[in-house]
Amino acid sequence: MKMRKTLKDRRPAGKKQRERYDESAHTNPFWYCLQLGFFAGLIWGATRWLLYLISFTKVLPGFLADPFFRQSFLKTFWGHLVGIGFFIVFSIIAAFLYKIALGRLSGPWPGLFYGLFWWLILFVMGGPLMGMFPHMNKIGYDTIFSECALYLVWGLFIGYTIAYEYTDEASREPMGAH
Repeated sequence: MKMRKTLKDRRPAGKKQRERYDESAHTNPFWYCLQLGFFAGLIWGATRWLLYLISFTKVLPGFLADPFFRQSFLKTFWGHLVGIGFFIVFSIIAAFLYKIALGRLSGPWPGLFYGLFWWLILFVMGGPLMGMFPHMNKIGYDTIFSECALYLVWGLFIGYTIAYEYTDEASREPMGAH
């Protein structure tokens, strides 16, 4: 039984390969930001929890959940897990916002500044105003430096990962171009 070749099958091999490459080379921004935010929240939320356990920071791991739960609950193990969960959700939202606002920028610096921006919003403005934790002059230098360093690395993780995925032109070139 002979099969008729379709128009797509009659194209030259190079054109078929290029079409296949074009279809597979594009990253879905929604799923990419969702995965990136999840893992950023999981990794750096667990790191925040560890910093809290070894007393590098006095801010509860669940401080983002403070408006929804009592502090007595957030000081328990389950409260810490809820806090990591809230940090994951926060990181997913932050990854989407980074992609929308700064996604075209390349290099590590935009991510570092993004992390610093969130640290300033949460620790200098938002947290003390909402009563999540005391003002900066009362939480201690260990907490200030630990949290700032963590948010810098967290922002770098999100920013540089997005920058690498969406501005790395060498990975988008055809196979034989190098």
